[in-house]
Amino acid sequence: MNNLKKIILRILVPGAAGFSAFLIIGLVAALLCIIAVNGLPFINWEFLSTAPKEGMTAGGIFPAIIGTFFLVILMSIVGVPVGTITAIFLSEYVVQDSPIVKVIRFAVNTLAGIPSIVFGLFGLGFFVQFIGSGMDHVLSDGTVVRWGQPNILWASLTMAVLTLPVVIVSVEEAIRAVPRDLREASLALGATRWETIVRIVLPGCSTGILTGTILAVSRGAGEVAPILFTGAAYFLPHLPSSMSDQFMNLGYHVYIMSTQSTDIDATRGIQYATTLVLLMLTFIFNFSAILVRFQIRKRSFN
Repeated sequence: MNNLKKIILRILVPGAAGFSAFLIIGLVAALLCIIAVNGLPFINWEFLSTAPKEGMTAGGIFPAIIGTFFLVILMSIVGVPVGTITAIFLSEYVVQDSPIVKVIRFAVNTLAGIPSIVFGLFGLGFFVQFIGSGMDHVLSDGTVVRWGQPNILWASLTMAVLTLPVVIVSVEEAIRAVPRDLREASLALGATRWETIVRIVLPGCSTGILTGTILAVSRGAGEVAPILFTGAAYFLPHLPSSMSDQFMNLGYHVYIMSTQSTDIDATRGIQYATTLVLLMLTFIFNFSAILVRFQIRKRSFN
């Protein structure tokens, strides 16, 4: 009887795992095929290089592409360094069972479970109304409203806060993977803790930092709820000229056309094409980070 159970488990467990993997791959492939088949006929140079026209049933998505690009870049510039520094602090500078570590980890876990729409409300209240309005009062006595309104800077900072837990967890795991013996050898040779982190720990976990960047970009590029109140514009046929300007976003563009358009059937092809461009842009960001990570790993093995 026991042998029969072992045989069943040996067959059932690998079979269930293989079926689950095949099902996931099949669903992803089917989703990509549907988007590609319906979106490719509408993608051309005019669609990628021109601004949308009034009514959103004609024109291109160039402002949305540029807006999404700058949103991801600014989000990464702010979120990845802050998340990396936090991970270094948690791993290298504090005792693991201290109260401050427990509080920080609780905060990180809580941030990871908060709905994205709450981050949008937080960005509106903190960045736009508190910091932005305060800057306007300091710079112009409140007579000119420039920073106290939704813009690309506040949207990027809100997205950076959203992706912080992803970066912190991935970088911290990469730091833990660096052997403790390397740290001890560096300290024994007279290096300070900071020199050890810069010369030993960070080079050893650089691929983990890039992994965190990839996950952050994947999470942030397609999010719409956090930027609804902090910077995304419904119709903006020109590029933002400064950090205090609103911007168009590919994800928000799809949302608007699928929910607010007067003729959903007329914009269906544009919706698929915009979604395909968003996926391609996210893939380019991720592939660039993966390529850099591969080169770093190749250099370290050589």
